[in-house]
Amino acid sequence: MSIRHILIAVALLVTSASAFAEAQYRLSSGDTIAVNVFGENDLTFKEIVLNDNGAFSYPFLGEVVAKGLTPAQVEQQITSKLKGGYLVDPRVSVSVLKYRPFFIGGEVKLPGGYPFQPGLTLDRAIALAGGLTERASDKRISLVRGSDPKRNETKATLNTLVEPGDTINIDQGFF
Repeated sequence: MSIRHILIAVALLVTSASAFAEAQYRLSSGDTIAVNVFGENDLTFKEIVLNDNGAFSYPFLGEVVAKGLTPAQVEQQITSKLKGGYLVDPRVSVSVLKYRPFFIGGEVKLPGGYPFQPGLTLDRAIALAGGLTERASDKRISLVRGSDPKRNETKATLNTLVEPGDTINIDQGFF
C-alpha cells in the first residue's frame, strides 16, 4: 500500500469518526447550530444558540425543542413540519457549529470554561487549562457530567472522555 493510499484511508477514518461523533451528540442549551434549507434563504440560519431550555425559535414553526436530540433528529423534526404545508420537498441540514463548554477547576494553572472538542480526554482538557499545578494530584480527579440531572460526582482518570457541560475538579495531592 502506498503512502498516498494510507493518507486517504486516514483522512476517511477521521472524517467518519467526526461525523459519527456528531451523529451521536445530543444537543442542549448553549450549543450553537446552523440550519440550512436548500433553496430557501429565509429559512436558512447560519448561527442559532440554543436557549436555556435547549430550544430555538424558527419561522412558521415557532419553538423547536432540540434538547436531548441529535442534529439528525432536529433535521427530521424541521423537515416533517415544513413538509406539512409550507414546502413540497424540503431538504434540511442541521450541524453543530460550537459545542457547549466544559469546566475545569481545582489544581490547574488556568481554571475556567473551555470549548468542547469531540474526542477530548481529561489529559487534553488539563493541557487546555495550562497543565497541573505543582500541588495537583493526577489520581484525585472528580467529574460531574453535564448530562446528569442529579449532578453526581464520579472519579475520573486522565483517559476519561470529557463531554460538553462536564465539570472537572483536580484535587491537591498529599506529600
